[in-house]
Amino acid sequence: MINARRILSYIRRAVDDYDMIENGDKIAVGVSAGKDSLTLLCGLAQFRRFYPKKFEIIAITLDCGFDDDMDFSQIKVLCKDLDVEYHIIKTNIKQVVFDIRNEKNPCSLCSKLRHGALNEEAKKMGCNKVALGHHLDDSVETFVMNLIFEGRIGTFAPVTYLDRIDLTLIRPLIYTPEKEITSFVNKVDLPVISSPCPIDKKTKREDVKQLLADLSKKYKNIKYSIFGAIRLKEIDGYKKTDYTVRKSENDKE
Repeated sequence: MINARRILSYIRRAVDDYDMIENGDKIAVGVSAGKDSLTLLCGLAQFRRFYPKKFEIIAITLDCGFDDDMDFSQIKVLCKDLDVEYHIIKTNIKQVVFDIRNEKNPCSLCSKLRHGALNEEAKKMGCNKVALGHHLDDSVETFVMNLIFEGRIGTFAPVTYLDRIDLTLIRPLIYTPEKEITSFVNKVDLPVISSPCPIDKKTKREDVKQLLADLSKKYKNIKYSIFGAIRLKEIDGYKKTDYTVRKSENDKE
């Protein structure tokens, strides 16, 4: 049994604060095989064992066609160990984005296609919710990206209801710092697969991630301060619940 105690504490706080899970939910976990999605998978697999509201989870991986030799066998083994149903869905997303459309800035279209495909498969499998692996750092990076590149205040929401397809997106890792995920993955040696995308680590998000990393060297708690401001002003559905406690905890690090 993988010990995800610290991750579980973050998940429970987020799930309770935003009422992410209800009795009878069937949740599709989007598993890219990166560190974030695998941590979410392990966390929710254990969370369902003790959470008072009973729910099911399945895991879905989209094979976007970037690498014909991608091997998901270790993910299959992990899902079997976690007692989670696992599905690999073949798509032509790489062909559409890079070959047919030849997008100069492919991230936006790729994201839309991936989310659309994931949501469609989740509905086919009888799920009413989809869990995504976005964490605290992702929320802060998105906020800064929107501010710098679009001139607007906003980030993604902890919970989003998609009325067009009657599906709810949840982000149970929203309170989890990326460093906690990295520590967990290294400690339990999860079978992380590196992204085969040809522009991985060459995006605007990567630039913002590096900017925040540089600022964090001088201003240690800058990410927590930004995240705290998002919650304090209740931007995009965030709540200021327990804001002062969370900030004082981070100040002690």
